[in-house]
Amino acid sequence: MSTLDRFLPVWIIAAMVAGLLLGRIVPGIGPALDSVQIADVSLPIAAGLLVMMYPVLAKVRYDETRRVVGDKKLMVTSLVINWLAAPALMFALAWIFLPDLPEYRTGLIIVGLARCIAMVMIWNDLACGDREAAAVLVAINSVFQVVAFGALGWFYLQLLPSWLGLPTSSAEFSFWAITVSVLVFLGIPLLAGFLTRTLGERAKGRQWYEGKFLPKLGPWALYGLLFTIVLLFALQGDEITSRPLDVARIALPLLVYFVVVFGAGMVVGKLLKMGYERTTTLAFTAAGNNFELAIAVAIGTYGVTSGQALAGVVGPLIEVPVLVALVYVALWARRRFFASPAEAPPAAVFR
Repeated sequence: MSTLDRFLPVWIIAAMVAGLLLGRIVPGIGPALDSVQIADVSLPIAAGLLVMMYPVLAKVRYDETRRVVGDKKLMVTSLVINWLAAPALMFALAWIFLPDLPEYRTGLIIVGLARCIAMVMIWNDLACGDREAAAVLVAINSVFQVVAFGALGWFYLQLLPSWLGLPTSSAEFSFWAITVSVLVFLGIPLLAGFLTRTLGERAKGRQWYEGKFLPKLGPWALYGLLFTIVLLFALQGDEITSRPLDVARIALPLLVYFVVVFGAGMVVGKLLKMGYERTTTLAFTAAGNNFELAIAVAIGTYGVTSGQALAGVVGPLIEVPVLVALVYVALWARRRFFASPAEAPPAAVFR
């Protein structure tokens, strides 16, 4: 493995620390990053996300996605975990761990409703999951996100709490903001990846495309990931470092959530005999969350300095290191529980 591959966790931790320090010691960096926005997200962060997503989606063999769509077992299981089980679990954890902090509790519930459509592609590739299945599941999640996010927000923040005799919260989310977020953070890199593969293979063939072009493009996914992490953590670095106890209280239910949902996905996939690659894809697409949408919705609905926005920012603070660790858990599970060919090394996505 290259140095880039071998020390991936080190680079990610370093990016998190750099972002926190940057946000703490450079006055005004948060407002500066927020001064230009796209889909209610800082333009520099949006650029980082697009650079991160494009190489991964350029690797997808789009002519092989039909076999994924025909896998009804995978489709149904993913929808059940993503849109029924996972939001319900986050609702329960938010009330169990934060009964006295309504702003943070609401922020966590919003994170639970925002199903992942971006970084999950990175984690899935690192764990040698099924790229085509990930692309299809992410596309399905994006459609459900536009259709169901507002309704589920109303259900979990107003209707269900009222049934249970609990306090309710505002659930007036912008349908337009959700739609734009999906179109920008999935639509643009998906279209670019599809056109790159189609035109590249048409011009020089699949062997050249996958053997020559993709290895040169691959490292840009890591560069985009690290750039995005630095900016995300810089955006709220001062808030995170000045309120460590609040961050710790938000972090605990998030940690439980990521581990439980990922573990459930792996167990269900194993029991349904989906095989390692699709089981891993199922687990990561269920465990990951669309933090850029959660942050945008929280800021747009409650304000940039709100507790809901802070809870949204703490999401990637916990998600990034936890899901990186779960990549290695998945690779260990393949050796231990799944009969498969010799594994590819972690971080092969960046080659």
